[in-house]
Amino acid sequence: MGAVRSRLRRWHVWLGWIVGIPILLWIVSGLIMIARPIEVVRGTDLLRDPAPIRMTAPPVAPNIGGIAVKQLQLEQRAAGPRWVVALADGSSRLADPADGRLLPVVSAADAVREVATLYRGTAKAAKVTRTDPKKPPLELRREIATWRVAMDDGTHFYVDAATGAIVARRTGWWRFYDLMWGLHIMDLETREDAHNPLLIGFGLAALAMAVIALIQLPLTIRRRRRSKT
Repeated sequence: MGAVRSRLRRWHVWLGWIVGIPILLWIVSGLIMIARPIEVVRGTDLLRDPAPIRMTAPPVAPNIGGIAVKQLQLEQRAAGPRWVVALADGSSRLADPADGRLLPVVSAADAVREVATLYRGTAKAAKVTRTDPKKPPLELRREIATWRVAMDDGTHFYVDAATGAIVARRTGWWRFYDLMWGLHIMDLETREDAHNPLLIGFGLAALAMAVIALIQLPLTIRRRRRSKT
């Protein structure tokens, strides 16, 4: 029995060395991620809801020249109501509901205007850049063409270059939270793979260490009782 306890103790020590740092990272990153309400992290209060759509006449169907349409939706934009035309090929276009004509693609100035219309904070737009749908920013996580409107307080808004919709908002705290999430799931590259081999391996090692500790506990208690006897 003494040899078994000794072997279990060695295994427990070695597993402790292996999973010590990962466990520390899990605890620290978890505590940081719950330090602030998720609504603050996401910046849900930074944008107001779009104004209700009001039209003096029935909207005119968009003039798309016989192109197959997957979905048609009327949405509010900074310049007024707009048809959002989702085409069968996966692309989207905007159309004017007053006359049905297709509108030009969203410009950088349009993107800033969309953000300014809904923004509730005090920061100002500092820089506007176009993102590549094939290489989207890590904080966007979507393979679509957007305009990134960077505010002077570090907040980023992503405006769909095809429809003018604000598809993402990223605060400075969100980016830090995202880094902690990457450490928590041990995936700093995509920060989405919670089933990667590294995480699974360390998780199993931590489980084994806990099981060994539970086995050792009654053996140690029994040994101490016998020593006293």
